[in-house]
Formats: sequence, C-alpha cells, structure tokens
Amino acid sequence: MATRYSVQRTNSRATPVVKNPSNNLGARIRVAHSVYEASSLAAGDVIEMFRLPDGARLIEGSLAHDALASSTTLSVGHAAYSNADGTAVSAAPAAYKAAAASTAAQKVDILATLALGSGTVLDTDGDGAMVTVTMGGAAGTGTIECTIKYATD
Repeated sequence: MATRYSVQRTNSRATPVVKNPSNNLGARIRVAHSVYEASSLAAGDVIEMFRLPDGARLIEGSLAHDALASSTTLSVGHAAYSNADGTAVSAAPAAYKAAAASTAAQKVDILATLALGSGTVLDTDGDGAMVTVTMGGAAGTGTIECTIKYATD
C-alpha cells in the first residue's frame, strides 16, 4: 500500500518548500449572507444577493426559503463578469445550484459538488463576482436567504 500526497502536501514536502496559497491552508473563513423578501417575484427575475471578492475560494453555502408558491423554482449562480485577463465570463444562473422546487420551506446546500463550484477560486478583474438567485416556474412570495462561506487569506 502506497502513501499518496495532495497538491498542498506535496508543496510542503518539496525542496525548496513551495508556499501554498493562503486560501488553501490556514485561511480565515469569511461569510457572505443576504436576505431578500420576495413579493410576487416573477419567473425569470434575478436577485443580486452579494458580491464575492476576487481570489475567494468557495467552500460551501446554503439557500433557505419560505414556501414561495406552487410551481416555483430557485437556482443560485453568478452574474456576468470579466476575469483577470479581461475575458468576459457569461452569467451562469445555476452555476452553484441547479433550479429546484421552492414550493415548500427548506434549506438546501449550494456549492455541493465540484461541478457546482465547490473549491473553486474566483478569477475576476478585481471587481469580484455577483452571486445571484433566479426565480423560475411561476411568481413567488416569501423570504429567500443565501449564505456562502469562502476564504481569501
């Protein structure tokens, strides 16, 4: 049986030692949190929740909401932004959580898989990236709360 090493452990074992980015090891966890009170929020409406800073390593998050109405869905993603080299990154309304029913009050994970952004580092032009929640299916009314934990340093 062999011992295998993560990228970060390999860096610390190298000669000379390769410094790991601070958002990988020993980082301070920060929290972005926001609440929106929806009143007949129409299908297709986008709520700008908060802006995450450039270089943020996305760790985990949650989306909590009231029972918004029958046939409603919510997804979590980001607005369009430019990355560090100036290339445009398109808006991705379901980048962090695919659209799912919001007909019953609940709290669900976002950034729940690698494909949904867990562990990714935001590469922006310095302005960060706006996290969005998008209503789908039908109009809804109630409280929508989004929280993301991230590390920058």
